[in-house]
Amino acid sequence: MIFFSKLVLKLQNMASFFKSETGKKEILALYDQKLRDLNIPYEARFVNTSYGQTHVIVTGDSSNPPLILVHGSNGCAPIALECYPNLSAQYQVFAVDVLAQPNKSAATRLDMKDNSYGIWMNEVMDELKIKEITLLGFSFGGLIILKTLIHDGDKVKEVFLASPAYIVNGNPLLALFKVFIPMKRYMSSHKMKFIEKFLAEVFTDRDEFAINFLSKVFLHFDMDFTPVPVITKEEAQKINTPITLIAAQKDVLFPGTKMIKRAQKLLPTVKETILLEHSKHVQNHAGNMLVENLILKE
Repeated sequence: MIFFSKLVLKLQNMASFFKSETGKKEILALYDQKLRDLNIPYEARFVNTSYGQTHVIVTGDSSNPPLILVHGSNGCAPIALECYPNLSAQYQVFAVDVLAQPNKSAATRLDMKDNSYGIWMNEVMDELKIKEITLLGFSFGGLIILKTLIHDGDKVKEVFLASPAYIVNGNPLLALFKVFIPMKRYMSSHKMKFIEKFLAEVFTDRDEFAINFLSKVFLHFDMDFTPVPVITKEEAQKINTPITLIAAQKDVLFPGTKMIKRAQKLLPTVKETILLEHSKHVQNHAGNMLVENLILKE
C-alpha cells in the first residue's frame, strides 16, 4: 500500500495541471513579471519533499527570525509577497509556492480531508532548516497552516490567518451564483465581463494584475473545485500555537462574523480576532497593511 501511494505521487509529479505548454508559459510569464515588479533582492530555492519539489522565494536577512508566507488558491508566492512588502525588514521571509497551483511547485494535489498538507509543510520547514517560525496564510493558505498545526506545530512560534479556509464555509448557493457561475461562464465564453463580475464579489478593490493573471488561470489551468472541509473539534484540540485571526465581514466564501464566532468557540489558542467590516474575501491594501502591522509589532 505504501508503494502504491508513492507510485501515485510520482505519477502526479510527472503530470501537470497546466492544460497546455502555451498556457503554462503565459501564466509563468506573469508570475515572473510580478516577481520582477516587486524589485526586491531574493533567492529562489527548490526543496525536496515526499510530495515533490516545492519552490520557495526567500527574501530578507538570514539573521532575522523566519516567517513562512502561504498564498491562497489559484495564487503564487510573488502575489503573497506583494501583499506584505515590509515583512522582510524584520523577518527572513520564505514565500512558498503551494503544490498543484499555477506556480513553480510540483503538480501534486493533496487531500484536504487528511493531514497531507500538514505533513508537506513540516517537510518544507525541515528542508529549510528553520524553527521558531511565524506562519502567515491567506485563504487556502490558512487551511494549510491549520493542517500544519494539527499534524505537528512544534516548529511554529505563532500564526496569523487572513480570511482563512477550513474554519467555516459560506452559504453554498450564494457562493455558486456570485462566484462560481461567473467563473464558469468566463471559462466557456472568454468574455471579460464575467471575470470582472467574479472579482467584484471576491476582491475588496479592483486589481489589474489579478484580472490578467486569473483570466489566464481560469482558461489554462485545471483548478480544484473540491468542496473545502472545516476543522473538527477533535482536530482543533490538537493545536497549541497562538493564533491571530483576521476575518472579513463581506466575505462570501468564509463569512467573517461566523468565522470569528466558531474560532473563539473551537480553537483554544486564538489570542486575538479582528473583523474587517468593509472587506470582501481578498483584502485591499489597507487590510493587508493592518495584517502586516500586527506581525511587525510582535
